[in-house]
Amino acid sequence: MKRFFKPIEKEGSAKKPCLSPSDKPNDNDKKEPLKFLTWNANSLLLRVKSNWPEFSDFVSKIDPDVIAIQEVRMPAAGSKGAPKNPGELKDDTSTSREEKQILMRALSSPPFGNYRVWWSLADSKYAGTALLVKKCCQPQKVSFSLEGTASKHEQDGRVILAEFETFRLLNTYAPNNGWKEEENSFLRRRKWDKKLLEFVVQHSDKPLIWCGDLNVSHEDIDVSHPDFFSAAKLNGYIPPNKEDCGQPGFTVAERKRFGSILKEGRLIDAYRYLHKEKDMEGGFSWSGHPIGKYRGKRMRIDYFIVSEKLKDRVVACEMHGQGIELQGFYGSDHCPVSLELSQASSTVAQIEVVNHM
Repeated sequence: MKRFFKPIEKEGSAKKPCLSPSDKPNDNDKKEPLKFLTWNANSLLLRVKSNWPEFSDFVSKIDPDVIAIQEVRMPAAGSKGAPKNPGELKDDTSTSREEKQILMRALSSPPFGNYRVWWSLADSKYAGTALLVKKCCQPQKVSFSLEGTASKHEQDGRVILAEFETFRLLNTYAPNNGWKEEENSFLRRRKWDKKLLEFVVQHSDKPLIWCGDLNVSHEDIDVSHPDFFSAAKLNGYIPPNKEDCGQPGFTVAERKRFGSILKEGRLIDAYRYLHKEKDMEGGFSWSGHPIGKYRGKRMRIDYFIVSEKLKDRVVACEMHGQGIELQGFYGSDHCPVSLELSQASSTVAQIEVVNHM
């Protein structure tokens, strides 16, 4: 059955409104995004209830054109006997209606009212992603699977793909590799990585900006304690394949596959492109629980990956959290990451458009 993904629009103002007085952009108002923000919220509803004023102030200051959110953890609309709509929040019970109202009120308030919202959700409060795009930067098309068609939907809501005039934006929440082969988590992650590899190779016709919680730390420099993460175990279990040993997200197998995706897709890790040295204070996007053996253990698993064609336009890519006390994490165990591109020259933009006509 064909599913329809109706984005939710909310009225409001932003720090730097980019709409006409009628709030209906015409062709002269439209522009391509240059500033991007990604964040694993670790339950968007919880963040709205406890950390929203601080996060709102942060967004107002950064003023991104696009906000990509992972781990929304809100169920998709639908009822018994009826197909769910993964593009809308569930509101068929008093609890879900109240939760939806809380969330939508937050997204109606400044600075979020100047954005249009797309949801990609699972049946239950699990995984899920959202994409907020300023109304003056609207994509030409939005889809919800790595196949890139509106009729298909990644079942956990892990994918939102937005097509702009000169590039594609891919927001993903990668499944955790897990610890044990018998629980099929290794297999699930291998299949995910295979789909990503196929996607970046098959869609090389247009530059790509890929962001989100990718659940992998590519190199030793991307974790605070490489030896700790390499030797990590769960209840003493050792996988039969040595390349699957260690902390999920830092196993040799995952890191190799991620490297292949970057190489075959001709992609650049924007943060590492600009920041060559290890930063023990502010160079990681995930931080372990402040109590227990993971205190002070950190990983960089949230990324902006860009096509090589875009690397000369990368102005900045920054982590916005620091320290083992999770300053700037806004209640999540992940901090926001931002990317800024320079304006494309008119000549380059015209060439890109002609090449894809």
